[in-house]
Amino acid sequence: MKQITAIIKPFKLEEVREVLADCGVTGLTVTEVKGFGRQKGHTELYRGAEYVVDFLPKVKVEVVVKSEDVDRCVEAIIKAAHTGKIGDGKIFVTAVERVVRIRTGEQDESAV
Repeated sequence: MKQITAIIKPFKLEEVREVLADCGVTGLTVTEVKGFGRQKGHTELYRGAEYVVDFLPKVKVEVVVKSEDVDRCVEAIIKAAHTGKIGDGKIFVTAVERVVRIRTGEQDESAV
């Protein structure tokens, strides 16, 4: 099993959720986060004063899938989250050693 963590632009969340559902993903976790990459924030003007926004709002989407489904899910996320502009985000894939469903005690793939 693998965990896919995608950091995306907030307005792309619904599209990413839909393509993951089409890939057979039955559950995911979404967290509102802030961060920056190469763009290093931006400058805004508020009531005549200029200030720097260092951390930009992003959304972190986390899913756990079977190893054989990883490539298909990653490709779907890329297509849904892509705008072609700086700050589209990143996808991280990590190994998951164990999963336990708290309610039933099911473990590993049956718990996903």
